[in-house]
Amino acid sequence: MAPDDTADENASYRYLSTRGQDSGFSFEEVVLNSVAPDGGLYIPEEIPRATAWESWGDLSFPELAFEIMSLYISPSEIPPADLKDIIARSYSSFRSPEVTPLVQLKENHYLLELFHGPTFASKDIASQFLGNLLEYFLVKKNKGKTSIAGGHGTLYGHRDSLILYDEFFLADRHRLTFVGATKGDAGSAAVHGLRGKRDISVFVMFPQAQISPVQEAQITTVPDENVCSLAVAGTFDDCQNILRRLQADRQANEDFDLVSSRNWAQILAQIVLYFYSYFSLVKKSASFKTGDKVRFVIPTGKFGSILAGYFALHMGLPVDKLVIATNENDILDRFWKTGRYEKQRVGRGGHGVKKTLSPAMDILTSYNFERLLWFLACEFASSAGMDHLWNQNQASQEVYQWFQDLDKKGVFGPVYRDVIRSARRDFESERVTDQQTIETIKAVYRKSGYVLDPHSAVGAAATQRSMNRTHANTPHISFSTAHPAKFSETVIRALHGEDGFSIVETSLTPAELADLDKREKKITVVNNDWQKVREIINARNSN
Repeated sequence: MAPDDTADENASYRYLSTRGQDSGFSFEEVVLNSVAPDGGLYIPEEIPRATAWESWGDLSFPELAFEIMSLYISPSEIPPADLKDIIARSYSSFRSPEVTPLVQLKENHYLLELFHGPTFASKDIASQFLGNLLEYFLVKKNKGKTSIAGGHGTLYGHRDSLILYDEFFLADRHRLTFVGATKGDAGSAAVHGLRGKRDISVFVMFPQAQISPVQEAQITTVPDENVCSLAVAGTFDDCQNILRRLQADRQANEDFDLVSSRNWAQILAQIVLYFYSYFSLVKKSASFKTGDKVRFVIPTGKFGSILAGYFALHMGLPVDKLVIATNENDILDRFWKTGRYEKQRVGRGGHGVKKTLSPAMDILTSYNFERLLWFLACEFASSAGMDHLWNQNQASQEVYQWFQDLDKKGVFGPVYRDVIRSARRDFESERVTDQQTIETIKAVYRKSGYVLDPHSAVGAAATQRSMNRTHANTPHISFSTAHPAKFSETVIRALHGEDGFSIVETSLTPAELADLDKREKKITVVNNDWQKVREIINARNSN
């Protein structure tokens, strides 16, 4: 597809593939397709400069989101009034009027609370926005249409989810079917982002009896008819294998066009967090002024949240460093230390994921990392003095080869010295063990009375190390990614016997979570058989 060079269109409104064969995609195509036909991930052709960012300091969260998202979404695709409405609906259900309030833990360490959405997890920030975007584009496509049986579709997917895009003929209504595999928070956030949406069906698989009671209840007690929860008699890896089989099946390829899905809109939604927390810090700290630099510390697995910080930095936000906080599944930390991106070996020399106290970060590879690598490779290519198109093509070739090596050998790199130098210019990295996670939960509670979940504790531990090696006056904002009630076993393990700690007397179990066990559950138990899952999907979608 050739780039759209229309004069009144900004390059940041157009999208290209990290693998280099496709460009000129619209925002709608990116949202509905999620992965390019060549297998690459979508990125904007340029990162826009937010030239007016300093004037945004008094905006509300939705108002700020509009200003930022407008730099990436053409008004010809989503008119400003429509975009404002999508944003308003996305965050209207958050329990805090600030959406993501900033709290001070100590001195120059601030915590951005991202757990005030419907499922008490940071994934609500992106899932609520993405759900409303999908609904918006479907409403546009289905205007004046009625549904009928038959037709064919497109199945989009990634490591944790697939989206089936159905195109019905004659009185052809367009439909989406979301199929996800989850260990907890990602699935519940997807369910609550898509529940009740017309023309969207949701199927979430989880390993039977292997996720927390709170997480299972959040997935299975949703009453909406478009949601189906599937308890698979197997492991999380089995659930992922079912997704891969659905994607690779020959019959499915005859019926559906199968590609992968890692949605850019989820990154876009999280860029707002950096600007909003920066302005919140300006309001809270008498010594911090607009234009001063701040460090962000992000507990991350798939590299989505911290990638949003890279976009914020290159849009013009004064960021001193983005600090990556990993658990013992540390492929990112090892890359920043060595320049090699190598799958972790667990057990007797085999590749695998280590089970930790911060399960959302238990990953083998970080798929959003490909997007950052493209920008780093493009920057490196620019040193040759050629034009921008040549730089983009060179970057795409490098990315393609790196991930070919990763697929075949389980490793690529070391990358060029200038590439890792650029990575270290914008990022630092820390690895936090389970024992250090427990110690951090305990230390923070003793000092401030604040209860961290284990993922947020990984970020807090990395923050302390960053503060120890930087100027004492450099403020740090770390992300708090989940409410502690979702990981109460770990919290109780860390704080049992601590003075003043009581599950009853703290807000460890808010009312919205406390009554989940009283709600009716809707669960379909299914064998570890991808064909059975496909039958269930077909049967429900034909009703």
